[in-house]
Amino acid sequence: MFTEGERDRVRQRLLQLAEADPAIAGAAITGSYATDSSDRWSDVDLVFAVDGTIELALERWTEQIYRDFAALHHWDLPSGSTIYRVFLLPGCLEVDIGFTPTADFGPRGPSWRTVFGQNTEPTSTASPSHDNLAGLAWHHVLHAWVCIQRRRWWQAEYWISAARAQVLAQACRRLGYPTSYAKGAHLLPADLTTPLEATLVRSLTEAELRRALNVTLTVLTAELDLTDPTLATRLRPMFMELAS
Repeated sequence: MFTEGERDRVRQRLLQLAEADPAIAGAAITGSYATDSSDRWSDVDLVFAVDGTIELALERWTEQIYRDFAALHHWDLPSGSTIYRVFLLPGCLEVDIGFTPTADFGPRGPSWRTVFGQNTEPTSTASPSHDNLAGLAWHHVLHAWVCIQRRRWWQAEYWISAARAQVLAQACRRLGYPTSYAKGAHLLPADLTTPLEATLVRSLTEAELRRALNVTLTVLTAELDLTDPTLATRLRPMFMELAS
């Protein structure tokens, strides 16, 4: 496993390479390191402002990271005009580099520390709406039920787990915690999270999947009662039918 010193040296070397690259007009540190909340296990998160064609910069930088840092694999996560290229380095070190047009180089939240270059005006990323989270939740429990009817056990387990994630996200949104990737789940009170433990699927049998789905329906209804009682009332008959 990588050490903190190794991780910090990789970050510093990447920033040095960026400053020496005429096609990189700016660089910023993002993620937990930018807000002084990093820990032993934090990865490397950077954003580069590209003056020119992003695809060419991606190609050059990917070749260099494989050559100089012995990268094992990479994949892309597009977001608007930015392409985040996610690298895996030896020692289980993840390096995420966002390549964005110079005109769009700027903070989209508090996790941003400019190293060099000119920022654009800060923009904020919209949090998921209640309707979006609630809609995903009822969609997921409905599809879990359908998969059980079709005897697709693995797919049913997938949708039950996905529904539980939406319940967590709704609770986090209600209490003002981060909603994505369960980043705020550890901040939720035990009286809220303890009942969710029963939604975990313990085996791929029809009886167990139905049990886990029914508990998921119960905790989802309880969360909707807190966040949107009117919607909870409208959805309760459907949830009762799925649980019967």
